[in-house]
Amino acid sequence: MRLLAIPLFVFCAAFSPSAWAQTATYANSNQAVTLTGLGGSGGVGQSRVVWGNCLYDGTNTKCTLTATYTGVGGGGTISMVLAYKGNGISPFTANSISPGSDYVTFGLTAGSSGTISVSLTENTGATVAFLSNNFTFFYNSSASCSGTSVPTCSIGQVGLTPGAVMSGTVFGTFDATPVVRTSQGVISASAYAGFSALAPGTWMEIYGANLANVTSQTWANADFKGNTAPTALGGTTVTIGGQLAFIDYVSPTQVNAQVPSGISPGSQPVVVSTPGGTSTAYPITVNVTEPGLLAPAVFNLKAGQYIGALFSDGVTFVLPPGSVSGVPSARARPGDTIVFYGVGFGTVAPDSPAGQIVTQSNRLNGNFQAWFGGAPATVSFSGLTGGFLGLYQFNVVVPNVAPSDTVPLTFSLNGTPGTQTLLIAIQTVQN
Repeated sequence: MRLLAIPLFVFCAAFSPSAWAQTATYANSNQAVTLTGLGGSGGVGQSRVVWGNCLYDGTNTKCTLTATYTGVGGGGTISMVLAYKGNGISPFTANSISPGSDYVTFGLTAGSSGTISVSLTENTGATVAFLSNNFTFFYNSSASCSGTSVPTCSIGQVGLTPGAVMSGTVFGTFDATPVVRTSQGVISASAYAGFSALAPGTWMEIYGANLANVTSQTWANADFKGNTAPTALGGTTVTIGGQLAFIDYVSPTQVNAQVPSGISPGSQPVVVSTPGGTSTAYPITVNVTEPGLLAPAVFNLKAGQYIGALFSDGVTFVLPPGSVSGVPSARARPGDTIVFYGVGFGTVAPDSPAGQIVTQSNRLNGNFQAWFGGAPATVSFSGLTGGFLGLYQFNVVVPNVAPSDTVPLTFSLNGTPGTQTLLIAIQTVQN
């Protein structure tokens, strides 16, 4: 069975959009929309969105609006479809931030089976399917109102008054151009220290908005051509220094990719392209090596950051026992051979280029050394791991060192110390 993904906490997909500074600013679209009150209680109530025809096909009800829009990309046509199972009351709500305010955000009732999808056809001919986190959409109620028994039409009155109709303008950001965030928008694999510089063949994480036209997609066997990884996934491509990167994972807010081998050192532009457009180039420094050992955030304990070292069973981590819930763990003993994993350690012999599943035995061209509490360790193997891409493996014999749950672990590559501050748990040798 071919192994297609990097193991052991390589990537952290969690990302809070509020954590990044850059936002895309687009001209608002101006769509006419009608909200028809169904009556109810609670101030806002439930409002059916009436856009042209709502048709029931025997399984789903679909309400569709098609209209022109303006904005970045030169304008075009937008089609929004609200769909839900059955032919009953619409689960779609128009909830105001506060009853009677000027703003309404369209959403779904809790537990409903409805979906909102948006398709945008720009004047350039590109058609993009939007996702819920690709666009913002709100309604401004400063418009005409009819059918109510009150002189003015507020959000709450539409919700409470059967037959009340409020017509006005809908504003939204309907542009799918990818945006890479301005600060830490590109880093090396976060579970391997997440450096702000890259190396040829290493793994990078790209953060931003509109980075993919799918909710999420990870490469699969079908995406490979023989042993060659894909350079496009879910309609997303990435270039660095003008060369295509090899893509492992895409989502609207994150892309994981392997840097191609032929990238020259220095500042290089990273560019993300989708059917919705091409991002502004993000400059990133490329070094000959940028070594990082596996040290996932879940192993950042009270005492400090522990290395993600494994015993030879490939399951048990070298940690204080029980320190991470659900993770098999034990202390290592002097004389044990344990395994470190890393990215960004440079070339191997024979050569194994980026984008290719490693299929042959190899050795790291550089000199990797490790120390436990200052005591040098024997490294019995260093090189790329078979069956994976860009994943280095180091088989290390634990030296005779005083037992402790907080033994400092340091390493160097070609005499240059690694920059990570790591710990490892060691116990005494059994008699």
